[in-house]
Amino acid sequence: MIEQFGLLLLWGTLVGLDLASVGQTMIARPLVAGTVAGLILGDPLAGGTVGIVLELFALDVLPVGAARYPDYGIGAVAGAATAAGSPGMVGIGVAVSTGLIVAYLGEVGIVTVRKGNTADLRRHREGLDAGRLREVRGLQMRGLLRDLARSVFLTVVGLGLAVATHQWTPGTIEGALLMTLVLVGAGIGAATAGILKAVERSAVVRWFGLGLVLGVLYVVVVQ
Repeated sequence: MIEQFGLLLLWGTLVGLDLASVGQTMIARPLVAGTVAGLILGDPLAGGTVGIVLELFALDVLPVGAARYPDYGIGAVAGAATAAGSPGMVGIGVAVSTGLIVAYLGEVGIVTVRKGNTADLRRHREGLDAGRLREVRGLQMRGLLRDLARSVFLTVVGLGLAVATHQWTPGTIEGALLMTLVLVGAGIGAATAGILKAVERSAVVRWFGLGLVLGVLYVVVVQ
């Protein structure tokens, strides 16, 4: 992973900026961020798997207005770096855990950037009220630089954590797989909660129940 550090740092920075400040082209979605990070490391399957699990957690987030939310995109980059090269599903649980830690550190960083932007706005309130274009451009540029610094710092921390945890597994293979199952279950629960918050509950419950029954029947009858 050391050889690809520069590319991963660039990718993580772009993912962090895409969350709100630049582009918003959806590369900050965990599935995209994790898969591309996996491609950089030569293991797109591991990166995509981590991205899928973190995407489930991200479905519980409604990033509207002043809502607080983790940075699952950079978390997926760190998770993919942790999982790359691990056999099968053994490293996925540890990788997703790493991604969640980084994502929630990202939430703290987002709040810090917002506070900095607010303080900056207050300092230049007079010029902004007067409609001075130079003041507006300066405020936007400084806000962008703050988010750039946040994205770079968080990516470096995430990759450092990935290096530290890359070879670690929780005791036994069975323990590693159990950890993966627990985190996947938690992700499904978070995604379900997000869906229930976003749409009419009665319809969702009916379709969710039907899907659950059909899934159980498939496992019992076909498998």
